[in-house]
Amino acid sequence: MAHVITQSCCNDASCLSVCPVNCIHPTPDEPDFATAEMLYIDPATCIDCGACVDECPVSAIQPDDRLDANNRIFLQLNAAYYTDHTPVRSKPVRAMHPALATELHVAIVGGGPAAFYAADDLLRNPGVRVDMFERLPTPYGLVRAGVAPDHQSTKRVENAFAATAARSGFRYFLNTEVGVHVTHDELRERYHAVLYASGASTDRRLDVPGEDVPGSIAATDFVAWYNGHPDYAGLEFDLSTPTAVIVGNGNVALDVARILVSGPDRLARTDIADHALDALKRSNVTEVVVLGRRGVAQAAYTNAEFVAMGQIPCVDVIIDPDGLVLDPSTAAALAAGTLDSTIAAKIRIARDFADRTPTAGSRRIAFRYLVSPAEITGGSAVTSITCVRNEFTHTGGVVATPVRSTVTTGIVIRAIGYRGRPIPPLPFDAECAVVPNDRGAVTDEPGVYVAGWIKRGPSGGIGMNRLCGQETAGRILADHAAGLLESPIRSRDDIVELVVARGGTPIDGDGWDRIDAHEKAAGRMAGRRRVKLVDRTDLETAARP
Repeated sequence: MAHVITQSCCNDASCLSVCPVNCIHPTPDEPDFATAEMLYIDPATCIDCGACVDECPVSAIQPDDRLDANNRIFLQLNAAYYTDHTPVRSKPVRAMHPALATELHVAIVGGGPAAFYAADDLLRNPGVRVDMFERLPTPYGLVRAGVAPDHQSTKRVENAFAATAARSGFRYFLNTEVGVHVTHDELRERYHAVLYASGASTDRRLDVPGEDVPGSIAATDFVAWYNGHPDYAGLEFDLSTPTAVIVGNGNVALDVARILVSGPDRLARTDIADHALDALKRSNVTEVVVLGRRGVAQAAYTNAEFVAMGQIPCVDVIIDPDGLVLDPSTAAALAAGTLDSTIAAKIRIARDFADRTPTAGSRRIAFRYLVSPAEITGGSAVTSITCVRNEFTHTGGVVATPVRSTVTTGIVIRAIGYRGRPIPPLPFDAECAVVPNDRGAVTDEPGVYVAGWIKRGPSGGIGMNRLCGQETAGRILADHAAGLLESPIRSRDDIVELVVARGGTPIDGDGWDRIDAHEKAAGRMAGRRRVKLVDRTDLETAARP
């Protein structure tokens, strides 16, 4: 018997350190780690010790004889990875940071995964003190406000973050906005280093006519709305249309599609925001059309998420077999049996969906490849989207053809990626939407650092953010040990006073614990993981003793 990594894998890579036979790959020191969809267990090497099961923060690892019907495909996906990947068989060694002769005080701006992984690595040195500033009343960033509510197991990574926050050298300043309640310069005066891990909070645009017609929306807004982000809870979306269109082929596009057609009873068991659940109960959407500019082999979603689309009760996945066109190099590699196993699996899953017979009366998600939006039509509301058919060139690129088609719809959701925002007064690369840096150290700003998507761009999930946060933490520790960081000229003990003087209501760790307990108690009464508070006033009230 072997163990198998399944859909909820977050690439956190904590399982690697406990595996006695190094059978989990790719590891962070292998090139494939940066682009891996998930981690994989080699069935030929696994000794069934179960150490990885206990270590996995999201319960993604199961014995192969306990897999249900939905997860048996991961037996094949795990084994297939090793048919065309040669892993590094030496066990990865965690980098050792220099011991500190003096205390190091670090302010971290942001409360998502990269921020917590950086904090965890910093706090492994007993001389470090970390204060985390988050403008929302709650921590965890996109784990709370971005991970789809029906992916409850993925949210268990919060337990690792909570363990970091429980360390004696850690303090929360939630509900505290840097630039409003406390300035960048004030942080610089009070800390040896300031680390920004504020993510990429805006969306990329389509740049087509009609993009700003009401009913044409960003997936970032829609995801934040159904996840109960306080800044988006008051939004309203017209779901009276029977057909919704999503432009994009990444995991976010699949998340949105799944939420739109999942039965409300299924969602009612999750931590979806109550206002979103009520709206979805009234929704008329029965079909979601997902548009991808390139072919199935280039789709950005992971195989795990693609497989899950076919497991939604009373929902059919519709793919036209004629739409599964491969670019020349992919087709040649597939025919020769040399195609990367991950891409081959993606094609195989799509072909399986295309072979299925739709069920009368079921809701549906239709994938259309090699299609780009050309125009969104409507006056006071979206009425349709016109698309252009693409084709592959001999070099594998795509070009538009004269063929056009129109989909009647009342809502178009663009899900083509996130984009970072400038952080005054830091430098900003507008083209790449990142803060220029060298291994996390901001260019021409001594003592200022970045981690996460604002550092490297909006790519990679929790696992990459762990490596990214650790790299920046290592740079801070090395710079401090080398005497490159200036000592604070003021005490950090007056932060609360500063914030309150400017009208803020800072929430500390005890306050977050009270919010957390309140939401979980409400969840237990409703048979759910938690019932989220989405109004800032309600959150502030719940945080009080």
